[in-house]
Amino acid sequence: MSEQQKIAVFGGGSWATAIVKMLSENLENVGWYMRDIQTIEHIKENHHNPKYLSSAELDANRLELSADINDMVAKYDVLIFAIPSAFLVSELSKLSISLEYKIIFSAIKGIVPETGLIVGEHFNREYQIPLENIGVITGPCHAEEVAMERLSYLTIACQDEEKAKKMAKSLESWYINAKTSDDIIGTEYAAVLKNIYAVAAGIAHGLGYGDNFQAVLMSNAIREMKRFIRKVHKMKRNINNSAYLGDLLVTGYSTFSRNRHFGNMIGKGYTVKSAQLEMSMIAEGYYAAKSAHKISQENKTKTPIIDAVFAILYDQKNPKKEFKKLTDKLD
Repeated sequence: MSEQQKIAVFGGGSWATAIVKMLSENLENVGWYMRDIQTIEHIKENHHNPKYLSSAELDANRLELSADINDMVAKYDVLIFAIPSAFLVSELSKLSISLEYKIIFSAIKGIVPETGLIVGEHFNREYQIPLENIGVITGPCHAEEVAMERLSYLTIACQDEEKAKKMAKSLESWYINAKTSDDIIGTEYAAVLKNIYAVAAGIAHGLGYGDNFQAVLMSNAIREMKRFIRKVHKMKRNINNSAYLGDLLVTGYSTFSRNRHFGNMIGKGYTVKSAQLEMSMIAEGYYAAKSAHKISQENKTKTPIIDAVFAILYDQKNPKKEFKKLTDKLD
Protein backbone atom coordinates (compact mmCIF):
# COMPACT_ATOMS: atom_id res chain seq x y z
CA MET A 1 0.00 0.00 0.00
CA SER A 2 1.61 3.22 -1.13
CA GLU A 3 0.68 6.52 0.51
CA GLN A 4 -1.30 7.46 -2.65
CA GLN A 5 -3.52 4.38 -2.70
CA LYS A 6 -7.20 5.05 -2.21
CA ILE A 7 -9.64 3.11 -0.04
CA ALA A 8 -13.25 2.23 -0.82
CA VAL A 9 -15.84 0.55 1.42
CA PHE A 10 -18.45 -1.85 0.03
CA GLY A 11 -21.71 -2.19 1.95
CA GLY A 12 -24.40 0.07 3.36
CA GLY A 13 -25.01 -1.38 6.83
CA SER A 14 -23.95 -0.38 10.34
CA TRP A 15 -20.39 -1.70 10.22
CA ALA A 16 -19.77 -0.27 6.73
CA THR A 17 -21.05 3.10 7.96
CA ALA A 18 -18.80 2.96 11.03
CA ILE A 19 -15.76 2.12 8.89
CA VAL A 20 -16.52 5.01 6.54
CA LYS A 21 -16.77 7.32 9.55
CA MET A 22 -13.39 6.13 10.86
CA LEU A 23 -11.68 6.45 7.48
CA SER A 24 -13.08 9.92 6.80
CA GLU A 25 -11.48 11.13 10.04
CA ASN A 26 -8.09 10.62 8.33
CA LEU A 27 -8.52 10.55 4.55
CA GLU A 28 -9.49 13.34 2.17
CA ASN A 29 -11.36 10.93 -0.08
CA VAL A 30 -13.19 7.69 0.74
CA GLY A 31 -15.08 5.61 -1.82
CA TRP A 32 -18.37 4.08 -0.68
CA TYR A 33 -20.41 1.57 -2.66
CA MET A 34 -23.98 0.70 -1.73
CA ARG A 35 -26.93 -0.54 -3.77
CA ASP A 36 -29.56 1.94 -2.60
CA ILE A 37 -29.47 5.13 -4.69
CA GLN A 38 -31.99 6.86 -2.40
CA THR A 39 -29.71 6.28 0.59
CA ILE A 40 -26.78 7.70 -1.38
CA GLU A 41 -28.72 10.87 -2.18
CA HIS A 42 -29.83 11.18 1.47
CA ILE A 43 -26.23 10.92 2.72
CA LYS A 44 -25.06 13.55 0.23
CA GLU A 45 -27.77 15.95 1.36
CA ASN A 46 -28.09 15.20 5.08
CA HIS A 47 -24.65 13.80 6.01
CA HIS A 48 -25.88 10.64 7.72
CA ASN A 49 -27.06 7.16 6.80
CA PRO A 50 -30.86 7.16 7.28
CA LYS A 51 -31.07 3.38 7.77
CA TYR A 52 -28.06 2.55 9.94
CA LEU A 53 -26.18 4.52 12.62
CA SER A 54 -28.30 7.55 11.76
CA SER A 55 -26.76 9.46 14.69
CA ALA A 56 -23.28 9.27 13.11
CA GLU A 57 -22.48 12.48 11.26
CA LEU A 58 -20.56 11.87 8.04
CA ASP A 59 -18.40 14.34 6.15
CA ALA A 60 -20.08 13.99 2.77
CA ASN A 61 -17.47 16.27 1.18
CA ARG A 62 -14.90 13.52 1.70
CA LEU A 63 -17.08 10.74 0.32
CA GLU A 64 -17.44 9.48 -3.22
CA LEU A 65 -20.67 7.47 -3.16
CA SER A 66 -21.74 5.17 -5.97
CA ALA A 67 -24.23 2.39 -6.72
CA ASP A 68 -21.88 1.11 -9.45
CA ILE A 69 -19.62 -1.59 -8.01
CA ASN A 70 -17.43 -1.69 -11.12
CA ASP A 71 -16.83 2.06 -10.94
CA MET A 72 -15.68 1.76 -7.32
CA VAL A 73 -13.40 -1.20 -7.98
CA ALA A 74 -11.85 0.56 -10.98
CA LYS A 75 -11.10 3.79 -9.09
CA TYR A 76 -9.81 2.42 -5.77
CA ASP A 77 -6.80 0.30 -4.85
CA VAL A 78 -7.78 -0.94 -1.37
CA LEU A 79 -11.23 -2.48 -1.11
CA ILE A 80 -12.92 -3.05 2.27
CA PHE A 81 -15.88 -5.43 2.06
CA ALA A 82 -18.56 -5.05 4.74
CA ILE A 83 -21.39 -6.75 2.83
CA PRO A 84 -23.22 -9.51 4.77
CA SER A 85 -21.71 -12.88 3.84
CA ALA A 86 -25.07 -14.17 2.57
CA PHE A 87 -25.05 -11.50 -0.15
CA LEU A 88 -21.35 -11.32 -1.02
CA VAL A 89 -21.44 -13.75 -3.97
CA SER A 90 -24.43 -12.03 -5.59
CA GLU A 91 -22.75 -8.62 -5.26
CA LEU A 92 -19.43 -9.88 -6.64
CA SER A 93 -21.28 -11.45 -9.58
CA LYS A 94 -21.90 -7.89 -10.81
CA LEU A 95 -18.18 -7.40 -11.41
CA SER A 96 -17.08 -7.14 -15.01
CA ILE A 97 -13.55 -6.00 -14.21
CA SER A 98 -10.71 -7.86 -12.52
CA LEU A 99 -9.74 -7.71 -8.85
CA GLU A 100 -6.13 -8.41 -9.84
CA TYR A 101 -3.64 -6.13 -8.07
CA LYS A 102 -6.30 -4.99 -5.60
CA ILE A 103 -5.76 -5.20 -1.85
CA ILE A 104 -8.79 -6.75 -0.14
CA PHE A 105 -9.75 -6.26 3.51
CA SER A 106 -12.66 -8.22 4.95
CA ALA A 107 -14.83 -6.64 7.61
CA ILE A 108 -17.64 -9.16 7.11
CA LYS A 109 -17.20 -11.55 10.06
CA GLY A 110 -19.04 -14.37 8.35
CA ILE A 111 -18.66 -17.51 6.26
CA VAL A 112 -19.63 -17.38 2.57
CA PRO A 113 -22.56 -19.85 2.35
CA GLU A 114 -21.92 -20.86 -1.27
CA THR A 115 -18.32 -21.97 -0.66
CA GLY A 116 -18.20 -22.58 3.10
CA LEU A 117 -15.10 -20.38 3.28
CA ILE A 118 -14.25 -17.38 5.41
CA VAL A 119 -14.10 -14.25 3.26
CA GLY A 120 -10.31 -14.07 2.99
CA GLU A 121 -10.10 -17.67 1.82
CA HIS A 122 -12.96 -17.02 -0.62
CA PHE A 123 -11.09 -14.17 -2.31
CA ASN A 124 -7.90 -16.22 -2.33
CA ARG A 125 -9.42 -19.35 -3.89
CA GLU A 126 -12.14 -17.89 -6.10
CA TYR A 127 -10.35 -14.73 -7.31
CA GLN A 128 -6.70 -15.76 -6.88
CA ILE A 129 -5.91 -12.78 -4.65
CA PRO A 130 -2.53 -13.52 -2.99
CA LEU A 131 -2.75 -13.96 0.77
CA GLU A 132 -0.32 -11.08 1.28
CA ASN A 133 -2.92 -8.82 -0.39
CA ILE A 134 -5.74 -9.93 1.91
CA GLY A 135 -6.46 -8.51 5.34
CA VAL A 136 -9.07 -8.61 8.10
CA ILE A 137 -10.62 -5.80 10.14
CA THR A 138 -12.05 -7.11 13.39
CA GLY A 139 -12.83 -6.00 16.94
CA PRO A 140 -13.65 -5.99 19.74
CA CYS A 141 -15.72 -3.11 18.41
CA HIS A 142 -19.43 -2.35 17.98
CA ALA A 143 -20.49 0.03 15.21
CA GLU A 144 -22.89 1.79 17.59
CA GLU A 145 -20.07 2.79 19.94
CA VAL A 146 -18.00 4.05 17.00
CA ALA A 147 -20.97 6.28 16.10
CA MET A 148 -20.96 7.62 19.68
CA GLU A 149 -17.16 8.06 19.52
CA ARG A 150 -16.58 5.89 22.56
CA LEU A 151 -13.08 4.49 22.99
CA SER A 152 -12.88 1.35 20.84
CA TYR A 153 -10.22 -1.12 19.75
CA LEU A 154 -9.68 -2.73 16.36
CA THR A 155 -7.40 -5.54 15.21
CA ILE A 156 -6.04 -5.27 11.66
CA ALA A 157 -4.61 -8.57 10.44
CA CYS A 158 -2.51 -9.12 7.32
CA GLN A 159 0.48 -11.30 6.45
CA ASP A 160 2.14 -8.16 5.07
CA GLU A 161 2.84 -6.13 8.20
CA GLU A 162 3.23 -2.90 6.25
CA LYS A 163 -0.27 -3.19 4.77
CA ALA A 164 -1.71 -3.88 8.22
CA LYS A 165 0.05 -0.84 9.70
CA LYS A 166 -1.14 1.48 6.94
CA MET A 167 -4.72 0.31 7.27
CA ALA A 168 -4.50 0.75 11.05
CA LYS A 169 -3.22 4.29 10.56
CA SER A 170 -6.12 5.06 8.22
CA LEU A 171 -8.66 3.93 10.84
CA GLU A 172 -7.25 5.09 14.17
CA SER A 173 -8.20 8.35 15.87
CA TRP A 174 -8.56 9.80 19.34
CA TYR A 175 -11.33 7.26 20.03
CA ILE A 176 -10.07 4.35 17.88
CA ASN A 177 -7.04 2.30 18.91
CA ALA A 178 -5.94 -0.03 16.10
CA LYS A 179 -3.56 -2.95 16.69
CA THR A 180 -2.03 -5.25 14.05
CA SER A 181 -1.69 -9.03 13.71
CA ASP A 182 -0.35 -11.52 11.16
CA ASP A 183 -3.02 -14.14 11.98
CA ILE A 184 -5.45 -13.43 9.12
CA ILE A 185 -7.05 -16.90 9.21
CA GLY A 186 -7.35 -17.18 12.99
CA THR A 187 -8.70 -13.67 13.58
CA GLU A 188 -11.29 -14.06 10.83
CA TYR A 189 -12.45 -17.44 12.14
CA ALA A 190 -12.63 -15.93 15.63
CA ALA A 191 -14.83 -13.13 14.27
CA VAL A 192 -17.11 -15.75 12.73
CA LEU A 193 -17.28 -18.07 15.74
CA LYS A 194 -17.97 -15.34 18.29
CA ASN A 195 -21.23 -14.61 16.47
CA ILE A 196 -22.34 -18.23 16.97
CA TYR A 197 -21.45 -18.04 20.66
CA ALA A 198 -23.36 -14.76 20.92
CA VAL A 199 -26.42 -16.51 19.48
CA ALA A 200 -25.93 -19.17 22.17
CA ALA A 201 -25.70 -16.47 24.84
CA GLY A 202 -28.90 -14.92 23.54
CA ILE A 203 -30.73 -18.26 23.53
CA ALA A 204 -29.63 -18.85 27.12
CA HIS A 205 -30.91 -15.42 28.15
CA GLY A 206 -34.20 -16.00 26.36
CA LEU A 207 -34.60 -19.31 28.18
CA GLY A 208 -34.09 -17.60 31.53
CA TYR A 209 -30.52 -18.62 32.36
CA GLY A 210 -28.73 -16.05 34.50
CA ASP A 211 -25.33 -14.37 34.68
CA ASN A 212 -23.72 -17.32 36.44
CA PHE A 213 -24.46 -19.63 33.52
CA GLN A 214 -23.47 -16.98 30.98
CA ALA A 215 -20.02 -16.84 32.57
CA VAL A 216 -19.64 -20.60 32.27
CA LEU A 217 -20.89 -20.48 28.68
CA MET A 218 -18.33 -17.82 27.67
CA SER A 219 -15.53 -19.63 29.49
CA ASN A 220 -16.31 -22.80 27.56
CA ALA A 221 -16.78 -20.84 24.32
CA ILE A 222 -13.24 -19.42 24.31
CA ARG A 223 -11.81 -22.91 24.85
CA GLU A 224 -14.03 -24.28 22.10
CA MET A 225 -12.88 -21.46 19.81
CA LYS A 226 -9.26 -22.31 20.56
CA ARG A 227 -9.80 -25.98 19.62
CA PHE A 228 -11.63 -25.07 16.42
CA ILE A 229 -9.10 -22.49 15.17
CA ARG A 230 -6.14 -24.73 16.02
CA LYS A 231 -7.65 -27.44 13.79
CA VAL A 232 -8.22 -25.18 10.78
CA HIS A 233 -5.05 -23.06 11.06
CA LYS A 234 -2.35 -24.07 13.49
CA MET A 235 0.06 -21.31 14.45
CA LYS A 236 1.29 -19.61 17.60
CA ARG A 237 -1.42 -17.28 18.94
CA ASN A 238 -2.70 -16.11 22.31
CA ILE A 239 -6.42 -16.85 22.34
CA ASN A 240 -6.82 -14.45 25.29
CA ASN A 241 -5.89 -11.44 23.13
CA SER A 242 -8.57 -8.87 22.31
CA ALA A 243 -9.10 -10.10 18.73
CA TYR A 244 -10.27 -13.47 20.10
CA LEU A 245 -11.45 -13.30 23.72
CA GLY A 246 -12.25 -9.57 23.69
CA ASP A 247 -14.38 -9.81 20.57
CA LEU A 248 -16.16 -12.85 21.99
CA LEU A 249 -17.02 -11.07 25.24
CA VAL A 250 -18.34 -7.86 23.70
CA THR A 251 -20.50 -9.78 21.21
CA GLY A 252 -21.75 -12.24 23.80
CA TYR A 253 -22.66 -9.67 26.46
CA SER A 254 -23.46 -6.37 24.73
CA THR A 255 -27.02 -5.14 24.22
CA PHE A 256 -25.80 -3.84 20.83
CA SER A 257 -25.11 -7.40 19.65
CA ARG A 258 -27.53 -8.36 16.87
CA ASN A 259 -26.50 -12.04 17.22
CA ARG A 260 -27.33 -12.04 20.93
CA HIS A 261 -30.63 -10.33 20.15
CA PHE A 262 -31.42 -12.94 17.49
CA GLY A 263 -30.61 -15.76 19.93
CA ASN A 264 -32.69 -14.13 22.64
CA MET A 265 -35.74 -14.23 20.38
CA ILE A 266 -35.11 -17.89 19.57
CA GLY A 267 -34.86 -18.67 23.28
CA LYS A 268 -38.17 -16.87 23.87
CA GLY A 269 -39.91 -19.08 21.32
CA TYR A 270 -39.61 -17.25 18.01
CA THR A 271 -39.05 -19.37 14.92
CA VAL A 272 -35.90 -18.64 12.93
CA LYS A 273 -37.95 -17.04 10.15
CA SER A 274 -40.01 -14.85 12.48
CA ALA A 275 -36.86 -13.68 14.32
CA GLN A 276 -35.18 -12.81 11.02
CA LEU A 277 -38.23 -10.89 9.82
CA GLU A 278 -38.37 -8.84 13.01
CA MET A 279 -34.70 -7.85 12.83
CA SER A 280 -33.66 -5.06 10.46
CA MET A 281 -30.06 -6.31 10.40
CA ILE A 282 -28.39 -9.58 9.47
CA ALA A 283 -27.37 -11.95 12.28
CA GLU A 284 -24.22 -13.50 10.80
CA GLY A 285 -24.22 -16.19 13.49
CA TYR A 286 -27.19 -17.88 11.84
CA TYR A 287 -25.34 -18.49 8.56
CA ALA A 288 -22.04 -19.21 10.32
CA ALA A 289 -23.54 -21.96 12.50
CA LYS A 290 -24.19 -24.23 9.51
CA SER A 291 -20.72 -23.87 7.98
CA ALA A 292 -18.88 -24.02 11.31
CA HIS A 293 -20.78 -27.17 12.31
CA LYS A 294 -19.79 -28.81 9.00
CA ILE A 295 -16.13 -27.83 9.46
CA SER A 296 -16.05 -29.09 13.05
CA GLN A 297 -17.57 -32.42 11.96
CA GLU A 298 -15.03 -32.80 9.16
CA ASN A 299 -12.14 -32.04 11.54
CA LYS A 300 -13.60 -34.15 14.38
CA THR A 301 -13.42 -31.17 16.73
CA LYS A 302 -15.27 -31.14 20.05
CA THR A 303 -17.68 -28.19 19.70
CA PRO A 304 -20.77 -28.77 21.88
CA ILE A 305 -21.89 -25.13 21.81
CA ILE A 306 -21.74 -24.87 18.03
CA ASP A 307 -23.50 -28.24 17.78
CA ALA A 308 -26.32 -27.07 20.06
CA VAL A 309 -26.85 -23.82 18.14
CA PHE A 310 -26.84 -25.71 14.83
CA ALA A 311 -29.38 -28.25 16.14
CA ILE A 312 -31.73 -25.48 17.28
CA LEU A 313 -31.44 -23.29 14.16
CA TYR A 314 -31.28 -25.93 11.44
CA ASP A 315 -32.73 -29.15 12.87
CA GLN A 316 -35.57 -27.33 14.64
CA LYS A 317 -34.61 -28.91 17.96
CA ASN A 318 -36.29 -27.58 21.09
CA PRO A 319 -34.01 -24.87 22.61
CA LYS A 320 -34.91 -25.77 26.20
CA LYS A 321 -34.06 -29.46 25.69
CA GLU A 322 -30.87 -28.75 23.71
CA PHE A 323 -29.57 -26.36 26.37
CA LYS A 324 -30.36 -28.83 29.12
CA LYS A 325 -28.15 -31.36 27.29
CA LEU A 326 -25.52 -28.66 26.70
CA THR A 327 -25.33 -27.74 30.40
CA ASP A 328 -24.23 -31.29 31.19
CA LYS A 329 -21.30 -30.95 28.75
CA LEU A 330 -19.92 -27.66 30.11
CA ASP A 331 -17.47 -27.29 32.97
